[in-house]
Amino acid sequence: MNPRKESLQFKIHATITETEQPKWWEKNGGPNMVDIHSTQEFLNALSEAGDKLVIVEFYGTWCASCRALFPKLCKTAQEHPEIVFLKVNFDENKPMCKNLNVKVLPYFHFYRGADGQLESFSCSLAKFQKIKDAILMHNTDRCSIGPVKGVGDVNLETASAPKNKQAESST
Repeated sequence: MNPRKESLQFKIHATITETEQPKWWEKNGGPNMVDIHSTQEFLNALSEAGDKLVIVEFYGTWCASCRALFPKLCKTAQEHPEIVFLKVNFDENKPMCKNLNVKVLPYFHFYRGADGQLESFSCSLAKFQKIKDAILMHNTDRCSIGPVKGVGDVNLETASAPKNKQAESST
């Protein structure tokens, strides 16, 4: 066999190996879609978002519903560059997910600046309109009313509410 031909075959094979496609959850959904790998990254991303709407998707790499929904979620992120989309791998972040009451996948949390968590729900591809409706409801211009106080059971700041504030009565 011609040595030059063997070399050419090797180069072609090496090129194919180097361009292996990313796994579905590793695909880039755009500059406003961020992978979260720890509780600290999650808290930092929420803090850095300021008063922007933040949509957090909790997913599993093994979850067929998560995989089916992902392309539509990426398209929505591209259509809404003003919204921050965070992707949290359930298996990488089990303690945080447990603290945030994530029990089924895919699961979504909506956050906004000083208002903290606005809404949370499970959603499949068949019910994607639920996400669009939540975006319509929560993606409005607003002014800041102060720093974020908390995210579910994960506190963003250690300071507690003022101690001299009286409890409100419902009578």
